Amino acid sequence: MRLVSITLLLISLALPLKAGPEEDVKSVISQQIESFKRDDFGAAFEFASNSIRSIFRTPENFGRMVRQGYPMVWRPRSVTFLSFDKLGEGYTQDIEVIDQNGIAHYLRYYMISTNLGWRINGVEMLKGNPLAV
Repeated sequence: MRLVSITLLLISLALPLKAGPEEDVKSVISQQIESFKRDDFGAAFEFASNSIRSIFRTPENFGRMVRQGYPMVWRPRSVTFLSFDKLGEGYTQDIEVIDQNGIAHYLRYYMISTNLGWRINGVEMLKGNPLAV
């Protein structure tokens, strides 16, 4: 009996932990940004919620909006994940993006859970550093 208990304990410790919402949300945002870096707007568009997809309709329109309105996300020098907060049925994820000129930009991603997993339902440019006192 003791051997069975020890074996079960060792097996459970060896199994990977299931990622929680924060890790899943970070992964979705990271994958979308990596898609932007490759100019793969089709892949990036897949991470958008249905409501965002219905606004832009095509990956090309979506890509044009990102290149023109969010160039720091299209070609970031670096991305740092900041605060993660519950909002209604979803979450917000704040990030700091350093652009190619070394300028810091702060964005808030609005995330919703769908039958396909977490999707980006909007992005808001924040004024200043949300961590500043």
